[in-house]
Amino acid sequence: MLWRHQAQGRDGQMHVVIFRARARALDEAYLETAAQLRQLALDSFNCIAFEAVTEGDREIALSYWHDEDDIRRWKRQADHLAAQRLGAARWYVHYSVEVARIERSYRSDERVAVGPGQGEP
Repeated sequence: MLWRHQAQGRDGQMHVVIFRARARALDEAYLETAAQLRQLALDSFNCIAFEAVTEGDREIALSYWHDEDDIRRWKRQADHLAAQRLGAARWYVHYSVEVARIERSYRSDERVAVGPGQGEP
């Protein structure tokens, strides 16, 4: 898990990209590619935070973004496109991607709310 920082998006919202996959074979090249792309998204494409969990052959990754424009720019990035092709051909049996807007967000150590009704459960 890698958290860059907790922040709201520029429009007072955050967006999340939910990547789910069933792995075929996650080799050393996959691990290197994933680490490089994660850092690129955080450093150059305004990704707020990224976390991933693998259990058996299942993977879920959540990336948090300021807005949909940043997500679209990331989706079109050349290295990311190449990794998507490799993923489909080599690393994953199948995968899905969902993009959603986060209406509210809370943390146990500090109440942080995002969106309308700030602080409402």
